[in-house]
Parts: sequence; structure tokens; C-alpha cells
Amino acid sequence: MRLLHRLILPVFVVLLAFGIQPVLAHGYIVRAIPEDRTTLEHPPARLQYWFSESLEPRFSSIILRDQTGAALAEGSVDAENPALISLQVPPDLPDGAYIVDLRPAFASDGHVVAETRVFFVGQEVGGVAGSRSGYEVIPLEVLWRTLLLASILLAFGTAVLYAYVLLPAWGNPLYRAGLLPPRVMNRLNLIFGVALAVAVVGNIIAILQQSMSFFSTGLSEVLTQGLWQVVRIGSRFGDVWTARMILLALAGALFALSIQWREERPATVRAFWSANVWVGALLVGAFSVTSHAAGSLMLPWLAVFVDWTHTLAVGIWVGGLAALVLVLPMALRPYRGEARRQALLIVLQRFSRLITYAVALAVATGIYSALNWVYQPSDLTQTSWGGALLVKVVLVAGVLLLGLVHHVAANPDQFERWSARMGQAMHWLLTLRLETALVLAVLISVAYLSASAVPEPVFLTENVSAPTASAVVEDLSVRVTLSPGGPGVNTFDVVVEQAGQAVDVPVRMQVVNPARDWRSPWQDVPQAGTGLYVTSSANIDREGRWLTLLDIGEPGESVQRAAFAWEITQAAAIPTSVDPGPLNWLALVGVLAALGWAVYPSAYRLYKWLDWSPVSVAIGASAIVATAFLIGFAIVMVGQGEAVYDATINPPPAIVNSVLPDSASLSVGRDLFAADCAGWDLQSSLVRSLIDRLPRTRDEELFAMTRDGWRDLPPCSGDLSEAQRWNLVNFIRTLT
Repeated sequence: MRLLHRLILPVFVVLLAFGIQPVLAHGYIVRAIPEDRTTLEHPPARLQYWFSESLEPRFSSIILRDQTGAALAEGSVDAENPALISLQVPPDLPDGAYIVDLRPAFASDGHVVAETRVFFVGQEVGGVAGSRSGYEVIPLEVLWRTLLLASILLAFGTAVLYAYVLLPAWGNPLYRAGLLPPRVMNRLNLIFGVALAVAVVGNIIAILQQSMSFFSTGLSEVLTQGLWQVVRIGSRFGDVWTARMILLALAGALFALSIQWREERPATVRAFWSANVWVGALLVGAFSVTSHAAGSLMLPWLAVFVDWTHTLAVGIWVGGLAALVLVLPMALRPYRGEARRQALLIVLQRFSRLITYAVALAVATGIYSALNWVYQPSDLTQTSWGGALLVKVVLVAGVLLLGLVHHVAANPDQFERWSARMGQAMHWLLTLRLETALVLAVLISVAYLSASAVPEPVFLTENVSAPTASAVVEDLSVRVTLSPGGPGVNTFDVVVEQAGQAVDVPVRMQVVNPARDWRSPWQDVPQAGTGLYVTSSANIDREGRWLTLLDIGEPGESVQRAAFAWEITQAAAIPTSVDPGPLNWLALVGVLAALGWAVYPSAYRLYKWLDWSPVSVAIGASAIVATAFLIGFAIVMVGQGEAVYDATINPPPAIVNSVLPDSASLSVGRDLFAADCAGWDLQSSLVRSLIDRLPRTRDEELFAMTRDGWRDLPPCSGDLSEAQRWNLVNFIRTLT
């Protein structure tokens, strides 16, 4: 047994060092424009890369280089979409190969990676390829994660052990300071104090390593140039780090007061230790905020809550076990024989009951969390994250087996046959130490998992080209790229050229959904470079046929119209979430069942405490039913109100404009207006009134006006076809 105890950690370290291969990514690219190794006929207006998680704007970069490595342009994280990094391409790029240096820093866990991608203009060039680096697990990160996680779990577990195990089992009012013998309190103080000190050290190493990673520099530069301060105040990792340091300071203050006042105010010792249970729970929660769970595409808030619950359960189980192993030798020192055994059994029975709930929660939440990232069997066998997860499962199985042995031996009344055999064959302190060693190995595997990358879901990273369209309007050539091209926020890149040369002219844009007879207000498209105009819009909010209208030129002068039709599909949208599958829902049911089982004793005590007389039950049930009804009724009414409001403001048109309002349509409409709408004097007050209300007038109403007239305006004469009337409608809209 002692030999196994000594060998388990070295063997585990060897497994981590040599048995697990480097991972492929942390966060990952879900859409790229252009795709890697794409050959383009024309240079792109912009480079855009969407990631699965938000990025740290200060520490993420993108650089465009030519094939010699010379930098041509730099970009940054989009101000409105933190998961998008983009770069404006210089005009008139010659044919050749171009390299894109990407260095994203992910906000959820602080991981920084580097990747180069290649695209070609004209024709593909041989000998140019992309590369990836920075995706391997960093040993220093594993170190600080292990130190920080182990120390905080130990501090939390020690506080829980005191409040919910030792105090009920051994508490005695004769010991005024903490209600436990001084030797036990002194050992608890030592464990908690050392754990806090190690946590502070681990947190300091964390900010230093993260600064080295963000700035891609050494420790001396981080310290001498104060780069860690930049990370502390300018990143999500720094925000969580500061919060963790404040909580550690609070826990330290409560701990110091419990020691300082143990003589003067001994009654406060118990209160301070109980308060540190809740401070420890918040410290544990800080891990979830910067864990992989924060970047989950599947119900992220639920993923963070489940991860927090998982870590709390592990803290009670692992931290409590380690604290118990360290406390027992000192606590049991005065006892011998049967007295020693009885004192040990009292504690183990209470601890065993508590751990049973914690283990159930840890297993259920662990399964749910793992299924958040496992999309196919190969994710477990072909990635280092999956390999580390399997190692962790094996180690946890060993801990569970030893825990089961201890549970059976500690409850002889329930397991009389097996308890007697185990009690004779086992050495309590030795097997508890072995279980603690396995637990430490589990913590190392957890730190490795946190520092590793989750598997990339292949179905989210499939290539989808951004819609691109071009048109020639008189002497102008107009090219528009819609990125990403699905429902949601889209970027419009407009390139305007004349005789092959970029031109600078005002450009205005309107987005139209013909099926709903809806149009956005006209908006100016800002110029991003010579001949390049870029804007973003969330107007395209559903699938179907959409139009983009561009008016090019000075308003009031010669304005030229370019119109583009798009078939919008959900397949082109940037995936921002993943729907749970049957296994995920089943795992969630397991989590809820474990939570219900864990809180059942407290809920039962609450049940016994409540007044269950018929009058009280009737009043309480009526209040609950009425509240639920009112809330449900309000939700339904709000939903119906929004639907009714939308249907009232923008009902589906009875007739849909089927003619694209491009320059050809406007030219036909202009001629028809002059020939067949002679009664529509543009200088009359009635026509001016109609022009003023054009922005809020629907196409089907204008169609009816040309056919039936409006107020004192006569209908447009002539035997006009439906298409001709739509050309008239398109022209009338330009009168504004």
C-alpha cells in the first residue's frame, strides 16, 4: 500500500507529460473570410474571422503580410462584435500569396494562440503555407492552476469540515473558542492559513503567466515594465483576478479576526469560520467564470452554474477529505483503543453522509459538463482534452472505490457483513492518505483540462462562402460582399470603381424585405478607404429574400442606383449557440436529480417546520397558483401583444413588389411617370404631401395609388401591366 502511495503521483506525471498529445485549439474559428488557402479573382475588401468566443481587444491582433513577410496592414477586434477580428485590405493588391497572422486572446479563459492563414490573389503560389503555434498546454499554467485550485478547495473544504462535520460530531461548549479542543482548532488554523497563503502565491503566478502570454514576453519585462498591471485593469482575466484577490483578502481578514479575538470574544470564532464557508464558495465560483464553461455554445449560463456546482461539490469532497486527513492524527492523539475508534467513527459517519451527496453532485455535473464538449467519440480519443478527461475518469473511479470502502466501514449498522471484514483488513489513516493522494492526482488532471483546449465541433467550422454580388451602373462598377450572409448582424463591404480605379463618392444604403413590404431608413455608408465603404446592420433578421439598395453620388445631383438581391439562409449565419441533444437533456435531468437528493434533508426539515393545517395549505396553494397564473398570463399577453403590434404596424402585403429597383427599373419608371402620370404635378401641394409620407408608405399602397388614384390625384393612365406599375412605384420612391 505504501509503495502504491509513493508511485501514483510520479506515474500520473509521466502520463501527463508523455501520454497526451498537443491540442488543436482553445477557442476556434467558426467562419473565415476568406477561407484558408482560397484563391480569389480580386483582392478582398476586408479580412474577417469569427471565433467561438469573445476576444480580449487589447491583446488580440491580426496582421496582413505579403509572401516575403513584410507587413501590409493591421486590424483589430470589432468594436460591436467582440468575437470578430477584422482587417481592411490595402487597395490595389497585386496578384500573389498573402499571409494572415492571427493572434487571438480568448476572454473566457485567457488563452492566447497564434495562427497563420494564407490566401491567393490571381493564382495559387506554391511553397506558402500557414502554421499554428501556442496551442500546447503551458506547464506554468498547469502549475498555477493546480496550486490555486488545490489551495482554494482545501480552504473551502476545511471550513465546510469544521462547520458541518467536526462541530456537530465533537463540538463541546467547554471549549469556548470554536467549540472544539484547542489542538483541533490549532490544526484547522494551520491548514486554513497555509491554504490561503498558497492561494495568494498561485494567484500571483497566474497574473504573471497570463501577462507573459498576452504580451508574448518574459517574466523580467512583465515585472519591470508593469505589464501585469495592464492585464489586471484591461482584461476579463484581470477583472476576475482582482475579484479573487479581494475575496482572498476577505477570507484572510475573517481568519485573522478568528485568531485575534479567540481570547477576548471566543463566541465569534464559530461565526468567522462559518462566514468563510460562503467566502470560499465565491472563491470557487471564480474558477467557473474563467473556465471553459464560460465559452460554452450550449446554454452558457447553465454551463457556468453547473460548473460552479461541480467545483463546490468537489471542494466539499476533495478539500474536506484532505483537511480530515490532516486533522485526524492531531485530533485522535489523546485517544486509545475503543475510544479512539468511536471518536473516529462519529466523524466518519457524518463526513460520509456529506460526501455521499457531494459525490453524487460531482458525478452528475461532471457528466453534464463533459457532454458540453464531446460531440463525437473521436473527441475523447484524438484530442489531449479527451485524453486528460479519460485519465481523470480513471482516477476519480479509484477515489470513488476507496470512498465506498470508507463509507461501508464507517457505517457498520447499514453494512454489517462487509463493514466487519473491512474494519479488520484496513488501516484507516493509511487508506485515507491514499485516497488523498489520488485526489491530488485528480486535481492535477483538472488543472490540465482547464489549460487544455476543448474539441472543435466540425459541424460548426464547415466552410460557408460569404455572398458577393457585382453590378455595372453606367460607368461605375460596384461590388458588395455581405458578411457573414445569414440572419443577424451583417457587414456590408462596398467597393466602387470607375474604369478600374477606385473612386470617392457618397454612398447611401437601404435594406428591404419585399415579403413583409418593409424597408430600413436610408443610411450613409462610411468610407473605410479609397473606393471602399463599410457598414454593419442588424436589419436582416430572418431567412428569405432581401434587397440591398445603394444610391451612389451626391444627393440632389446625379445619383446612380445599384440594387442587389440576396437569398438569406440560416446556414450562412455565424453559429452562436448549439441546441442540446438527448444526452445533454438526460445529463441535466441527472444534475437536477442529484441536486434534489442533496437538498432533500433540508427540504424535509423545512417541511416538518411549516404549518400544514388545511387553512394554511389552502392559502399557500392559492397564492402559488395565483402567482404562477398571473406570471404565465402576463408572459402570454406580452408575447401576443408584441405579435399583434407587429401585425398591426407591418401586416403581410396583399401584393409583393417583384421588380428589383435597380437603375434599369428606375429608368423605365421615370419614362412611364412622364407619359402616363401627367396629373401628378411634382410642384403641387398634394404630390409634395405624398412625397413627405413616402418613408412610411408601403409599396402595395403606392401600387394602389398608381392604379386607383389618391385623394384628388388621378390614377396613372394607360393600360399598364403589373410589372410596369412596380417600375412606377420604384421610381416614385426616388422622389424623396
